[in-house]
Amino acid sequence: MLNIRAVRRVMGTMTPAAAAAIGVLLITIIALFTSPFIGMADNGDYFRILYSNGIYFNDPDYTSKYLGYFVKDYGIYQYYNENGATLFSSQSMFIKAALFLNHLFHDSQTFDIRYQAAIYMVLYTAAVYLIVEAVTWKTSRKRGYVLAGIAVFIFGDTGYTAYFNSFYSESVVLIMSMFMFSAGLLLYRKRYNDYVMLALFVTSSVILTTSKQQNAPVGIIAAVFGIGFWFIRNTKWYQTITVIALTTMLAAGIGTYVLIPKEFVNINKYHAMTRGVLMNSPDPEKALESFGIDKQYAILNDSLYYDPYSTVDVNSKQLQDNFYDKYGFGSILVYYAAHPDQAAKMLNIAAQDGFTIRPKAMGNYEQQTGKPFGAQTYFFSGYSLLKDKLAPKTFGFVILWVLVTVGLYSPSFVTAFRTRLYRKTTRLPLLLMMMGMGVSGIIVSIIGAGDADIAKHEFLFNITFDMVSFAIVGDLLGRRLWSNEKDEETETKAKRLGGGGFAPTLDT
Repeated sequence: MLNIRAVRRVMGTMTPAAAAAIGVLLITIIALFTSPFIGMADNGDYFRILYSNGIYFNDPDYTSKYLGYFVKDYGIYQYYNENGATLFSSQSMFIKAALFLNHLFHDSQTFDIRYQAAIYMVLYTAAVYLIVEAVTWKTSRKRGYVLAGIAVFIFGDTGYTAYFNSFYSESVVLIMSMFMFSAGLLLYRKRYNDYVMLALFVTSSVILTTSKQQNAPVGIIAAVFGIGFWFIRNTKWYQTITVIALTTMLAAGIGTYVLIPKEFVNINKYHAMTRGVLMNSPDPEKALESFGIDKQYAILNDSLYYDPYSTVDVNSKQLQDNFYDKYGFGSILVYYAAHPDQAAKMLNIAAQDGFTIRPKAMGNYEQQTGKPFGAQTYFFSGYSLLKDKLAPKTFGFVILWVLVTVGLYSPSFVTAFRTRLYRKTTRLPLLLMMMGMGVSGIIVSIIGAGDADIAKHEFLFNITFDMVSFAIVGDLLGRRLWSNEKDEETETKAKRLGGGGFAPTLDT
């Protein structure tokens, strides 16, 4: 009886945010840290981030496990690492932190990837707490717990958390985009200290932007839509800090693009042409001529940069001079603008994989479990499976989602703007920012690499879609979709302006 009472007492004092965070934490511990361990198989990209961080593949049969099996243990360079950084990525600082913990508690010669997963798990638990706190703030306890349950169902899905046991940058994308959105919502709702939330927003934005080259537009989009935060406080100190923060995010976006290594630029350009422009062109030879490229290169149509047998050396000077140097991402964008039918086909191809959280090509189990090559887990995967199965697979649905969201939140934005409650005008721009980031992920994937590995490239769209949709559900259940929630600041200002100024709520 005492235990039951204690449980009831704890549940009675636990906030929905804490309940959601604990739920996601427990599920993730079971999935990633109890046998059989769940992770992600290498698709061949790990080398980009491993060697420069002092880690190497110590399994003699490692290459046979590509795509099929998750590998938990790796070697640590002991004396001299001749490998320089192949690319700049904020992901490296998390790997370095995991290596430190590994040295401290495990071994100096073998790296157990679960130390990295533990770091990500702790950060993710905090991120889940903040997003649920932001969405449930000042809602009824009953509705709050319903939203907490929804959050666990969505964000506890192993389609997301399996990335923690991998060297893909999607883990950083997941966590930092959630911190970023949560901080923005908490600023809007005036929950916690404004300066702390602004710092969290900027820090997570910069880390997200620099986590992978594909995210270069994120910093620019965040800087543009983040201008609204400048109006939250009219103090010179706060506004100066905000200007510095926006400039930092903009610089991070530009810098990430500039620092893309030429090797990876060529890989992406190759796929953008062979798996994009040529693949959906009714006349590939004519398409090449529009770029000033010899039509004989149409033979590369549908091919991959990594194909073991190719008609031409993808690293040759011939291809550099006569193929790669003839076009860029800007000219591909212009081509699609001039051929909207092809653009529509590519966007719909992207939409087919745009709601797949876990790429179907990578397995989740270690080989010693006896699972078939490429087997994927079904443990707590209900949301990812339903989303992949039920979501409309057209880009038209994505456009509809954006338009509906804008339509739902426009009345409260207009009301807040007219009554000069500028803090309350930040909600719609924040949602537009997240949707813009997600859609940019789709567009950049197409322009930058065609349909090559597109499901993983669209991961940012997946998480932004889920977070924005979760916020919409939260506002619907909280009956404040078309209202501006009152707080002491807005009530005082509304009274000063002559009474209220708030749109009627659904409670009336």
